[in-house]
Amino acid sequence: MCTTYRAPNEDPGINELKLGIGDLFQRDPWALDVWPDYTAPAILPDGDDAIVVAGVYGLWPKFMQPEKILPNGKKLHKFSTYNSRGEEVSIKPTFKKAWADGQRCLIPAAYVLEPSYPDAKLDDKGKWVKGPCVWQKIGVADGSTYCVAGIWKRYPDRDGRPLIGVSMLTLNADNHPLMKQMHGPEDEKRSIVILRQADYDEWLHTKNVEAARAIMQLLPADEMRAEPTDSPRRAKAMTA
Repeated sequence: MCTTYRAPNEDPGINELKLGIGDLFQRDPWALDVWPDYTAPAILPDGDDAIVVAGVYGLWPKFMQPEKILPNGKKLHKFSTYNSRGEEVSIKPTFKKAWADGQRCLIPAAYVLEPSYPDAKLDDKGKWVKGPCVWQKIGVADGSTYCVAGIWKRYPDRDGRPLIGVSMLTLNADNHPLMKQMHGPEDEKRSIVILRQADYDEWLHTKNVEAARAIMQLLPADEMRAEPTDSPRRAKAMTA
């Protein structure tokens, strides 16, 4: 699960796509530290090529979801759609149409941020004591910008302009040497799907859903790195 990540504002690491992320950032800047419902760059198919757009982190942004209020006046929580479970993306109501329609995208990131509890231990009653949280920057081994497998959906914005919502795909990581160390000891371990550059084109363009599913694999731990960092602080929202 990834709640926040660092978005690039230039093209290093994915230059071969010739997308002009830096040019888009100059025209329509985004907060580099991306949180749900913030503006975020995303790479979509454009015929046989690809195009970078300023999307929103969340397939169905909360600011577009209707308010639902119970008879007692209590507001129901809105759906969180910034992550989608890869194992269930074809059946979950919010995500299945985008997946079936082949609306796959690349979400560029310098790193994602995940909490870890390295000092967690069981007490004498068999309950977990987490200890202090240590936030980790999760990236690829050489520190370059990479792309996360995602899905996207287009909406008409309030002013009639198109708005693109995006969601990062995740997979179970209970047995992943690195990602199983993230989150609390009792939490299910999950990880974003970091794609290799050789798979970018097929991920965006294949018409074969099963071929896309085959690409959706966890990157081996020896191709990744984790680096302790300060606790993330949510800056002022920048939305599309």
